[in-house]
Amino acid sequence: MSERDDALRDAVAGELERAHRLSPAEAAERARRMESRMRSRFATWVRRELTIQRRQEKTAARLDEHVEAATATTGEVFVRLSLELRLQHALMALSVILLVVTGLPLKFHESAWAKPIIAFFGGPDFSPIFHRIAATGLIIAGLWHLVFIVATREGRRTLVQLIPMPQDAKDAWQQIKYYLGRTGERPRYDRFSYVEKFDYWAVYWGMVIMIGSGTMLWFTEFFLRHVPKWVTDIAKEAHSDEALLATLAIVIWHFYNVHLNPHKFPMNKTFITGKITEREMIEEHPLEYERIMEERRRKAAEGGGDS
Repeated sequence: MSERDDALRDAVAGELERAHRLSPAEAAERARRMESRMRSRFATWVRRELTIQRRQEKTAARLDEHVEAATATTGEVFVRLSLELRLQHALMALSVILLVVTGLPLKFHESAWAKPIIAFFGGPDFSPIFHRIAATGLIIAGLWHLVFIVATREGRRTLVQLIPMPQDAKDAWQQIKYYLGRTGERPRYDRFSYVEKFDYWAVYWGMVIMIGSGTMLWFTEFFLRHVPKWVTDIAKEAHSDEALLATLAIVIWHFYNVHLNPHKFPMNKTFITGKITEREMIEEHPLEYERIMEERRRKAAEGGGDS
């Protein structure tokens, strides 16, 4: 028997005597019987406490780094979203909100909560009209963005930066490990993180499905002259189910990231101002920040050489 085992057994016996008022003999006997199970549980508890302590130390170190970064910033702001992108987002957001509040009640028209909403928009005769007005806004936003990414330099550059790359999968895995406490290092993002890329392409795919199927349902009689009825039936199901999926994605995923995230609450104002602070740039897009700073140093050096 090792001294370490004796120490553990003595500690258990002492605890039984103090906390549970057992006699020394009974405490010693029960400690001996508990010893084998206590040894494995004690080792597990030590590992757990060690993990917690290390995590707390890393958290404290990150907080110190954030404070240091905040005090080192110059107060500069960076333009992240141009006015054109913000206007596109505003039109799309307003259209989607109106589509949701007029579309879901039609999908669940037999539910008690849906009836007053339908009545608010003028009943079953007028509610679809508001839905189609919102759909027109979404179509305009989609076409506007399509022209933007094809015809402008900013749009083409932004589209290229939004293409998913293998690094995004690595960043996602790094983020999961960070949340689980397996590493103290967060992924270092460039201009767009994998979260923002997912947001973009989910909206892109959703608009293709919703506009395509919605157009078929809007002009059903025209399409029935050219395609079998089962095609419009599929469009109806696709439109209905994708609408519910998109609503859940907006409420659970996008709304959290923009509004309920503790670092952004009550909202991330970038979609309004188009700007991001230097501190946010360093913390959220360090690779982009470093590239911008390096480009500035290079231009400054070239300018100094010319003089």
